[in-house]
Amino acid sequence: MPRKSPRPWPSSKPLRPSEPTTVAIIGAGPLGRWLALAAARAGFRVLLEDVMPTNLHHAREALRQQIGPAADSQASAITFVSTIEEAVRDADLVIDCVPDELESKLEIFWLLDRMAPPRTVLATPTTRLSIADLAHCTYRSAQCVAIAAEPSALTGRPAVSSPGPVLRLLKTSRTAPATIALVEGFWRQLGFTPDFALDPGTQNQS
Repeated sequence: MPRKSPRPWPSSKPLRPSEPTTVAIIGAGPLGRWLALAAARAGFRVLLEDVMPTNLHHAREALRQQIGPAADSQASAITFVSTIEEAVRDADLVIDCVPDELESKLEIFWLLDRMAPPRTVLATPTTRLSIADLAHCTYRSAQCVAIAAEPSALTGRPAVSSPGPVLRLLKTSRTAPATIALVEGFWRQLGFTPDFALDPGTQNQS
C-alpha cells in the first residue's frame, strides 16, 4: 500500500502539562478492562470504548467490583463510551484491544487515524504483525508503536509505581522522541520497565 501524504486535520487542543494524560482504550474485554483500571489507578483519565452495550455493562460491573465503594476517584477517572469517535476525541494515547489479526488491525488503525487528533499516539498490542507496516498506512507514522506482549503478560501485573517487569515495545525509524517518551511514561506508571526496540519490519520501509 502506498505511503500516505500529510493532509489537513481538524483543530484540536494542545496537550498541557497541568492536565492528566487522557488514554482511550478500544475494546472492553478482559485486556481493555485491566488497562482501564490500571491506568485509572495510575492517575490517568481513561475512556473505555466498546460498540457492544453488553460488553460495556459487563465492564462497568466488573470494574465496580474491583475498585470497591471507597475508591470514588478511580471510578470517576473511567468514562464508558460506545463510539470510537467519542473515545479518541481528546485522547493523547490510544490502545486498541482488537484481535491480533491483520484485517482487524488495519481497520482499527484506519478508524483511529481518521478520528483522533493529530497529536494522538496509537499503541497496539501485537506479537504477529509489523508496526512499521501498520504505521506506513497512516498519516501519523511517527506516532505508532507496538506492545510486543501477550495479553496474559499484561493483565497479570498489578499497577504500581515502582519499576517492574520488562515490557518490550517496538518502534520504527520514524517514531518521534515525544511518542517514545509518552508511551514509556505510561507503562512506567503501570509498573512496567519499558524497553523499546526497532521493529524488524522497518528495514523494508524506505
